[in-house]
Amino acid sequence: MRFTLEQVAAATGGRVHGNGFTEVDGVTQDSREVRPGMLFVPLVAERDGHDFIDEAVARGASAYLTARGPAAIDAAAVEVDDTQEALTALAGEARSRLGSVPVVGITGSVGKTTTKDLLAAVLGRDRRVWASTRSFNNEIGVPITLLSAPDDAEALVVEMGSRGAGHIAELCRVAQPTMGVVTTVGLSHTSALGSLAAVVSAKRELVEGLPAAADGGVAFLNAGVPEVAAMAQGTAARVVTYGDGGEVQAGDLTLDDELTPRFVLRSPGGEVPVRLGARGAHSVDNALAAAAVGGELGVSLKDVAAGLAEPTLSPLRMEVLKTVGGARLLNDCYNANPLSMRAALHALAALPARRRIAVLGVMAELGDFEAAEHAAAASLSARLDIAVVAVDAPGYSSGEGNVTEAAGIDGALAALRNLGGLGAGDAVLVKGSRVAGLERLVARLVSDADV
Repeated sequence: MRFTLEQVAAATGGRVHGNGFTEVDGVTQDSREVRPGMLFVPLVAERDGHDFIDEAVARGASAYLTARGPAAIDAAAVEVDDTQEALTALAGEARSRLGSVPVVGITGSVGKTTTKDLLAAVLGRDRRVWASTRSFNNEIGVPITLLSAPDDAEALVVEMGSRGAGHIAELCRVAQPTMGVVTTVGLSHTSALGSLAAVVSAKRELVEGLPAAADGGVAFLNAGVPEVAAMAQGTAARVVTYGDGGEVQAGDLTLDDELTPRFVLRSPGGEVPVRLGARGAHSVDNALAAAAVGGELGVSLKDVAAGLAEPTLSPLRMEVLKTVGGARLLNDCYNANPLSMRAALHALAALPARRRIAVLGVMAELGDFEAAEHAAAASLSARLDIAVVAVDAPGYSSGEGNVTEAAGIDGALAALRNLGGLGAGDAVLVKGSRVAGLERLVARLVSDADV
């Protein structure tokens, strides 16, 4: 979205240094991602983004915000009191420019990003859609999503995450979603939230923040998850249900050897066969959510099926690869919590193989639930006849089953060798929270690791 610096200053209460007619197109807080013409917003966290203004300008930023006064470089700037608050205010201006364009917020303990990707593909069949990149779902990512939208966008899909009470409510005040999707709820970020009830309350903030039904608000709720279905009592928006027992359902579900689901999409508008472009049975509910929103916004069943078949998916989620030795590798290492861990283990169990191994990193931010949930994952692995290699995550060893502890990526490779290596006929899952960094292991397994 394009702004002159005078418009940026008006929206943020800032003061222009340099040419106020300088125009910016797009916003980033990461100097490494600057493209020519962008506005650089230096945020202050563990590192002070003001230290990277020179780099951002060198990469082509047309201007920058600053709470430290103008830098000693020849570039225009807008001086503000607080750069985070200014980013939020500017995003609010971007949202007001969108007017009546549908804005769909998506939240849930798992499935947010896949649902976002699927919905963008469905809506993109007949209109210009802008969606959150990667997992931009917090107080930084949501404003940047709004500010990065093209001026002629006809629909926005905005992922919304929460690490505490009030977070999603604040994101709703900025993004003003007209529709909201809740995928599911479970133990996630409980180190901050404390309990499942608190997680449910945090996710419910999305449907509480929607417009009333008379004003076009629609909440899409997973009928197969009681805690989500009950959110119908907490919204003034019209409710559309999907999933098991919902208005939009999947019938005749099958999975092929690559974990690709096929099913019949059944909705009030009719039925259509779907070959889903996202892997795993647990992805079907995400597809149904996308189909429900698409149907509400007038996308034909034919185009819904076509969009679900060919989404552009975010990386590190349910990718089926091959190791150097020929084993099937299920790469689901973007993140992990108990819900997604159970889904990934069942997906591994569904892969045809003579032997199955799960290389697991820590499930982070679980607080008091950490020990029990790691033990439960190990016990589920045992019931599914899956051996576990626990990488820097001793909690799995407290559960039942065959668990080998490993230190770091090299330790994981050594453990796999000690288990006889990986070859044709084997299937291996790699999964853990972001802090585990297990994508480095995946890179080794598919390129050069002698395992």
